Amino acid sequence: MSVTAILLVLVAALTHAVWNLSAKRAGAAGALFVWGYCAVATVVCAPVAVVTLLASGAQPSWSWLYAAAVSAVLHVGYYLALQRGYAVGDMSVVYPVARGTGPLLSVLAAVLLLGEHPGVLGLAGAAAVVLGVLVISAGRASAAKGTSARVSLAYGLVTGVGIAVYTLWDAHSVNAMGVPPLIYLVVGMAMETAILSPNAVANRGRLAALWREHRVDLLVVGVLSPLAYLLVLFAMRIAPVSLVAPARESSIVVGSLIAWLVLGESNPLRRMIGSVIVLTGIVAIAVA
Repeated sequence: MSVTAILLVLVAALTHAVWNLSAKRAGAAGALFVWGYCAVATVVCAPVAVVTLLASGAQPSWSWLYAAAVSAVLHVGYYLALQRGYAVGDMSVVYPVARGTGPLLSVLAAVLLLGEHPGVLGLAGAAAVVLGVLVISAGRASAAKGTSARVSLAYGLVTGVGIAVYTLWDAHSVNAMGVPPLIYLVVGMAMETAILSPNAVANRGRLAALWREHRVDLLVVGVLSPLAYLLVLFAMRIAPVSLVAPARESSIVVGSLIAWLVLGESNPLRRMIGSVIVLTGIVAIAVA
């Protein structure tokens, strides 16, 4: 994997972990919070996308709308599962399990369905990333709000499946279908906002309170979430998805530290051991 792709993925991983902290803080706000940050992201990114499209001289295609619509549906499912997981579970369980399940399934699908061949070292690195995730997420959770660790694990797994599915679809869209990443991202976010708008209208009385209590979190997620994924989309244009998908999961190292240092969640030693395993995997992927 090229140095450029590695840098794109690692910066994306850092920003991803940071915006997940904000999502965890607003976990109880549920679907309304998801609508809010999708709307913020659309407003922030739309002008840049329009300027980019005009400057590039690219000719829009109806296939772009189709690709973005499918992506929007997949992302909404992922966002809702993640938000619900943060409402009832620990970030130190939900986050690493979700980020570990996603690359495992993505690598398997990329090899079996897309015919990619990342090589022995690349696959070994992917396996190390997954192993590190398992070490970090092993043991008992603190059972946020009385919820069992099994519930946290279940939401992590569901979220991970969502990550795998949208990663593969988005890789297909920006590569095989040739959709410009920035345009694809912004159109998808606008559609996500539209999908969630009926719920926002039904709960419009809570919007003022949502802004008062979580405006910083809304802005953080609204800016950093699209930035993180845009970097990943560009990385997938210059490196195989079977390598990009697991490499981006280096975010679990930062996420685990955040869960310990900021949220006060437990078992820091185990997380550090798992983090070393993850970093070993990232190095193997980088030189594959």
